[in-house]
Amino acid sequence: MEFFKSRKVYDFMGMRKYWIFLSIALTIGSIVLLYFPGPNYGTDFRGGTEIEVAFKKQVDGGQIRRAVTASGQFSEPDVIHVQTPTNESQFLIRVQEISTVDETTKEGLRKALCLGVEGDDETTCPKDARATEVKFSAGGDKIGVRYDSEPDLDKIKAQVLSVPNVKLRVSEKNPQIVNKRDHRVEIQLQSKGDQLMDVLVHELGADVVPDHALRVEWVGPKAGKQLRDSARNAVALSIVFIMIYLAFRFDLRFAPGVVLSSVHDALVVLAAFIVTHREITLSTIAVVLTIVGYSMNDTVVVYDRIRENLGKHRGKSFAEVINLSISETLSRTILTSVSTMLSVLAFFIWGTGVIKDFAFGMIVGIVAGTYSSIYVAAPFTEWIDKRLGRPGSAKNVKKRLSAKPA
Repeated sequence: MEFFKSRKVYDFMGMRKYWIFLSIALTIGSIVLLYFPGPNYGTDFRGGTEIEVAFKKQVDGGQIRRAVTASGQFSEPDVIHVQTPTNESQFLIRVQEISTVDETTKEGLRKALCLGVEGDDETTCPKDARATEVKFSAGGDKIGVRYDSEPDLDKIKAQVLSVPNVKLRVSEKNPQIVNKRDHRVEIQLQSKGDQLMDVLVHELGADVVPDHALRVEWVGPKAGKQLRDSARNAVALSIVFIMIYLAFRFDLRFAPGVVLSSVHDALVVLAAFIVTHREITLSTIAVVLTIVGYSMNDTVVVYDRIRENLGKHRGKSFAEVINLSISETLSRTILTSVSTMLSVLAFFIWGTGVIKDFAFGMIVGIVAGTYSSIYVAAPFTEWIDKRLGRPGSAKNVKKRLSAKPA
């Protein structure tokens, strides 16, 4: 199937000056958006506690925000409406608080669990309730305790509840023995997600708020920074290795064009997420890496035809060879892009949450990748060819062919 006549050559390079200005404007605009207003980082990168709740009755974001702040336990929350076909009142609620226990509370729990207590006083610290080791999870919602003898779970529960502002997660097996041989006990405290649900029930009512959240996630600020750095390095390394591959696969003058188009596409996708107020998460980085690979594949097809035509048409200029090569591969490019777009579009229309955002990034990236193969990579490669002035370049071949013999 061909949408365009195979023998007709379109003058893509004749209009390149106008499209180059558009590409520069898109790139500069995308960089500006990265700093102002800046990306809306998700919990993966920023850190905090995030819950997704499907409310029983219709509520709006303002009601939820007022309910959370009225408790005085949390900072100003981010409330995001999640569009789903099954529930019109499904929201994502994010707060900056992570751990349920601060250092003062931890010290109070160690003291209540009789850590390091010695002597024969059985009144406050019975021997079967004296901890020899107390460890807190990163989120502070789990405590690992070790004893020398078989512990008394009822006594341990009373010890924990004696500490102010500490609540146990409701469960028949809390606390519970996780290792009988080492006398290890696990105590589950209410997480920030549990406390956030309690606040919503208290402020909005049990007839509005469900018993459980759809999901609860939390990430510490240190882990979030590490994920941001790793994501940035992953994108940078992928572009570097693409450049090395193309330098060996084709020629050194071809590699910078692919790198420039890949950076252009990555910036455009990130800018689209910022403009539409979508979250930048690990799935967004997956979209960017996918688009970088997709754009490179499309550009390599054009480059391969350019290299082939350079040998066939030695009398043509580089711009003429580019026009011929793009025209010959145009039907293939359109078919590939449209086929991929249709499959991704289904996920964007009927998908929800992360899948919908992933599909959105793919749609923007496919359009940007197809455009950049023609009006970013190809013109930049032609510019490099002129500057290098290699003996084998199309420009010098044409000079030699037109030169008069001595």
